[in-house]
Amino acid sequence: MASRRERGWAGRVVLITGVGGFVGSHLARELLARDAVVVGIVRDSGGLRKLDLLGIRRHLELANGDISDPGLVHRVINNYEVDTVFHLAAQTSPQVACRAPVPTLMSNVVGTWNVLEATRLSPLVRSVVVASISDLSDQDGSDPEEASASNLQPYEASKACAELLARSYAASFPLPVVVVRCANVYGPGDTDWSRPIPGTVRQALAGDDPVVSGNARAEADYLYIADAVDGYVTAGERLPEISGQVVHLGTGRRTSTLALVKMILAEVGDSGLQPRLLNEDGATPTTIKTAIDAARKLSGWRPRVSLNDGLAQTVGWYREHLATGKVLALGGGR
Repeated sequence: MASRRERGWAGRVVLITGVGGFVGSHLARELLARDAVVVGIVRDSGGLRKLDLLGIRRHLELANGDISDPGLVHRVINNYEVDTVFHLAAQTSPQVACRAPVPTLMSNVVGTWNVLEATRLSPLVRSVVVASISDLSDQDGSDPEEASASNLQPYEASKACAELLARSYAASFPLPVVVVRCANVYGPGDTDWSRPIPGTVRQALAGDDPVVSGNARAEADYLYIADAVDGYVTAGERLPEISGQVVHLGTGRRTSTLALVKMILAEVGDSGLQPRLLNEDGATPTTIKTAIDAARKLSGWRPRVSLNDGLAQTVGWYREHLATGKVLALGGGR
């Protein structure tokens, strides 16, 4: 008889921590489409409303709670006989991390430790994919322990610790674990208005000049949500072959914040709107690279959606859904 892994995702029990987040909810929808049984841990009602937005809440097995509670993680993994874990739950705002570093460390470090320990003790878990961020890479895509101090504010430090824990478990125990560093993910359904793409789109569709509060010349890599989800799924499929590795998901193309805002305005189509720059002191631009060559070599994954096409689909979604007023109430919580 064919094993569960040989049959692809059909019938496999997959746990997604942070299932109510932007990426987590889209990942859940994709795995459901592949006939997996999806179990999710969600912390608050904002996450539940995002699942409703995608129309998948009733198709999931959900547990409410915080991953900093080790009992919750153990119970969910064992009660549902989980086969694969996608660990996406985290406090994701650098601004919140600076205001409240201890809760951030509890969620991002202790929570990751709890997930890894629960999976290590389970006789059924065969794959663990741990989400990380491209910000940990220096200009050459180095590992977090080699990153400069300027990259290690509380948020980045917490994610670096989570990465090292994941790689430590992969090296020390017979538990297949892979770390996925993802570029800035965007697309339909993102309701974190502090991020440049949804925030700019919302302001532009309301007829307001979009505000650029940070460094307008800062450059980053932007990855469409469908490509990000495909990358996570591909990483899960390649375990245990790539256990202990760091896979980078991105396009390899960097765009400045100002150029991004102008692209969005062009897509919205209101020629009278102009970016309002609040930081015009000529600060040195920040550049974040995403080492996708390693990702392609390790997993065979590559992005398919260009920034132009992705923004067109994204603006179209917000144009339709912001008109209802329901999306505004969702906020950016997980």
